Amino acid sequence: MPAFSISDSLTATALVMVAFGVGALVFVGFRQARTGLARRARLEPATAGSLSGPARSTAFSGLFGGVRRLGGRTEGQDPTQVSALRNKLMQAGFTSREAVAYYLGVRSIALIAATAATLMLLPLAFSHTGMSAIVAAGFFGLLAVLGPDQVIKMRRKSREREYRDGFPDLLDLLVASVQAGLSLDAAVSRIGEELGNRYPNLSDHLLLMTLELRAGRARKEAWSRLAERLGIDEARSFATMLRQAEDMGTSLGETLSAFSEDMRAKRILRAEELASSLPAKLMLPLILFIFPCLMGVLILPAAIHISQAFKH
Repeated sequence: MPAFSISDSLTATALVMVAFGVGALVFVGFRQARTGLARRARLEPATAGSLSGPARSTAFSGLFGGVRRLGGRTEGQDPTQVSALRNKLMQAGFTSREAVAYYLGVRSIALIAATAATLMLLPLAFSHTGMSAIVAAGFFGLLAVLGPDQVIKMRRKSREREYRDGFPDLLDLLVASVQAGLSLDAAVSRIGEELGNRYPNLSDHLLLMTLELRAGRARKEAWSRLAERLGIDEARSFATMLRQAEDMGTSLGETLSAFSEDMRAKRILRAEELASSLPAKLMLPLILFIFPCLMGVLILPAAIHISQAFKH
């Protein structure tokens, strides 16, 4: 009988592990989908007609439910870490109560998929394409570990940019509305509708704060929660200013005007800072792309004339 080499043994072991993992995932997914179907059948009355649409939606709800339960099992017990993660997800636009569980479930599935891909690439590590397999396995591992965090970070940065651009406009409209005779709560409700086209995410947060105020939440707490959701220093400073103005009984219109002027000055300073950093940022593209083309345009004609002179 021919002896098995190390590569054949590793290949067989990897195939067995991958098959076992895929089978386990299929079994768990099937059980979650069946549980979701049974729960939906108990909670909803049976309806006549086509069942393709409800069945498809139930399958998706079962899949999302499985992801949420997987994230709930991997969720840490430290409440401070869970609270910090919830704040990050809220600042990235995920305001659901189950956002932490879904995020942890997606991270777990990404790690499982990266592990399966690494096991499938493991036999290739002992062949002539070993280095490529190792690089691909490392790429999958980094993508699984850092990918979800990078997605959240990119969404947070894009939303923070929108919030910083729209907050001075919000303050200007707020000052105009208060000076026109509207109350602060009515002005916020009106401004939330006006900013919907230009700053849709900021408008959503303002409308959410309006609903909180109508539900009976205190104004100071509502503005503090808005600052936590936005995650920018301007909103935190504004919430602190409103709290101090309400505690000390100062004029709200004058306070808003002073804060609005300060925010406008900060926006001008930020624009000047970006403009002053533009030459440094253009240095590398100029050296890499424009300077070689310019040198080619200037030197090539002289080089052609010199080569023709040497030929004659």
